[in-house]
Amino acid sequence: MNIKNKDTVRFGISINNRLLKHFDDFISDKGYFNRSEAIRDLIRNALVEEKWREAKEDLVGTVTLVYDHHTRELADKLTDQQHSHQHAIISSLHVHLDAHHCLEVVVVKGKAEEIKRMADELIGTKGVKHGKLTTTTTGKNLL
Repeated sequence: MNIKNKDTVRFGISINNRLLKHFDDFISDKGYFNRSEAIRDLIRNALVEEKWREAKEDLVGTVTLVYDHHTRELADKLTDQQHSHQHAIISSLHVHLDAHHCLEVVVVKGKAEEIKRMADELIGTKGVKHGKLTTTTTGKNLL
């Protein structure tokens, strides 16, 4: 047996044929090279979600907003909210989608509870048409 990394462990799982077929279709559509890579990513995703539930360490994410910039004072409100949380905002990107709509992506870092509260505040601002918090981790302690 040729194992490249001493820390790599092989293990077997039992799975229903239909479920395996669906999984193989899924990983093929996503472009995974093999099942192992797909399973590793699923495990990492579960671990990241758990870190967000535990809220013990700094985490990162993005808050994506779509809004009509003609909405009265909306841009100023969003800017004021971001300034009030400037310690947690790493960067932001503003894109003009068309003559009326803007996309704003705010990169955030901090404790989960604070990031969620800030995201809810931004997304809930009157005039925001759509918003979403996308969560991830800094990568520390994640293999």
